[in-house]
Amino acid sequence: MHTTTRASVMALALAAMLGLGACSAQYRNHGYVPPEEDLQQIQVGADTKETVAEKIGVPASSGVLTNSGYYYVRMRTRTIGPFAKQEIDRQVVAISFSDTGVVQNVERFGLEQGRVVQLTQRVTSSPVSDKSFIRQLLGNIGRFNPAGLAG
Repeated sequence: MHTTTRASVMALALAAMLGLGACSAQYRNHGYVPPEEDLQQIQVGADTKETVAEKIGVPASSGVLTNSGYYYVRMRTRTIGPFAKQEIDRQVVAISFSDTGVVQNVERFGLEQGRVVQLTQRVTSSPVSDKSFIRQLLGNIGRFNPAGLAG
């Protein structure tokens, strides 16, 4: 009888540890944003689309409507147990180019309490002209659906 009780207690303890382990947070990173050291290599007013691609790589997103720039996007999600994924961080680096393909601006955007915040900016003439695209990228926080990517 004593052996059966001990085995039951061990099984219950094992089940409790597995249950608690399933509730620990799991983090996933998606996308790529170049580190600040790499962005410092880009010379506003001197580099072109080709030299930016050589120095830090081609982004996954670019100015779709106006072909005005490169957009590097990174997001971080957290999942706790059986609950839905939560997006906890998103950063966008926007590099805009002139009509001749020369770098005009390098900006880094992030989210703070669900609002788009400009973190850094290096400009020669005008700011990024396609801010609505950046707001769309950052404004979808909480509406990310990984099932939409798979299907």
